[in-house]
Amino acid sequence: MFVSNYAILFDLDGTLTDPKPGITRCIQFALSELGYRPPDADKLHWCIGPPIQDSFSLLLKTSDDTVLEQAISLYRSRFATIGLFENSLYPKISETLDAIRFAGYKTFVATSKPHIYATQIIEHFGLSSLFNGVYGSELDGTRSVKADLINHILVTENLSPSHVVMVGDHSHDMIGAKHNHVTAIGVTYGYGTEEELKSYGADLIAHTPDDIPKLLVHSYELRLSHSH
Repeated sequence: MFVSNYAILFDLDGTLTDPKPGITRCIQFALSELGYRPPDADKLHWCIGPPIQDSFSLLLKTSDDTVLEQAISLYRSRFATIGLFENSLYPKISETLDAIRFAGYKTFVATSKPHIYATQIIEHFGLSSLFNGVYGSELDGTRSVKADLINHILVTENLSPSHVVMVGDHSHDMIGAKHNHVTAIGVTYGYGTEEELKSYGADLIAHTPDDIPKLLVHSYELRLSHSH
């Protein structure tokens, strides 16, 4: 199996790392500073993965850019120094990435999180050598929509959609993959349910990180059968 021209895109939050403490504490901090009583961390799970502006818009029930920019600014003031390291790798992630790289695949991070933070997190966990590149949004929100980000990676890296797999835990990852005609693997150990992932187009489901390499072989065989 010749896979050197195949690329695997990994979401970050809820797929490679569990960022719950950092993200929820930074949201609580921002809401408190704005004079709101923040929800408990367990009531903020749905904020892990989507663009942060969307989460604040729902939390504050507003689309007022001035208010949202203030909330994001407060969130980032804590996240940039403390929050991004209140984070842990899911078990077996390093070994999973090793196996995928050993098989000859290219690997990229594809996250709605600003790439300036994503790069620091990947370095912090010693994963930099296991990725060909780290892609995220800009601080102004450009490419925070997963479909735009995946398209940007395909163009920048000159990748054929039929040779790319997106791995993520959220409906946004599945929608972005389908929008770009990319195979989607949904992971259930993060913050999305199997039902949500399948309803938004997941082709395959991984229940643990070490399911992913096996599913890549399966997705390759699926593609071959579709092309004949």
